Amino acid sequence: MSKSDNEDLLAALRLIAERAGKVILAYYAEAEDIEIRQKEDSSPVTEADEAAEEVILEMLRTLTPDVPIVSEEAASSGHIPDVSSGRFWLVDPLDGTKEFINRNGEFTVNIALIENGRPVAGVVHAPALAMTWSGATADASGNGPPAIANFSETDKPTMDIRAREIPDDGATVVASRRHGDSSLLDSFLADYTVKDMRSAGSSLKFCLVATGKADLYPRFGRTMEWDTAAGHAVLLAAGGKVDTAEGAPLLYGKSGFENPYFIARGRS
Repeated sequence: MSKSDNEDLLAALRLIAERAGKVILAYYAEAEDIEIRQKEDSSPVTEADEAAEEVILEMLRTLTPDVPIVSEEAASSGHIPDVSSGRFWLVDPLDGTKEFINRNGEFTVNIALIENGRPVAGVVHAPALAMTWSGATADASGNGPPAIANFSETDKPTMDIRAREIPDDGATVVASRRHGDSSLLDSFLADYTVKDMRSAGSSLKFCLVATGKADLYPRFGRTMEWDTAAGHAVLLAAGGKVDTAEGAPLLYGKSGFENPYFIARGRS
């Protein structure tokens, strides 16, 4: 694809994510009365998750009818397509359902395109914050146009974003509000000078690193591929990276779609 192709793809993904976000916000306005159910893994799901997913799936099928889609709620119901071709979509229609339920605004719509295990395009939209991050880059072989990473607020121009190197006075570390092994986190951070610790919900943690507002996002807790792929794509395009705790690149299309522990970081 050319750079303009990437720009067109990201524009389409932003449109899809923001349309799903409007659906979510309609439910958010009535969140106190919304029905909350528990899935088999004990995580919550609401009508907002399902309605947003329906919008995203319909629009992605129109955009790329031959590309399979792995989406959280459909996958939870056992609807998992064959992704052996290496090219597929990963979708979390409402990442941070607990944040949605608790009404703190830190929930997102995540859409990512995977090619040969690598997230090559993605969008993270935070409906309640009216913010969208997007990024696209070359595939795993290095083929493709220069990376594009950008951020926009509703009705404002899009601006380029760039991850940063850790400042001399120490790293800003972002972590999950609710998950992770604190002893492993403490052990990992012992090798760094930590200036500040921040918490954030959903895939917003990747976006903080991608925009240079944080330097490290260590995750020593359970995540699924649809939780991370879109934020990972944005961070890659912004010049950062995501590796497993053992130092290998975090890849997608794994059996069961569950991630190992990982470290997201800015430029080094």
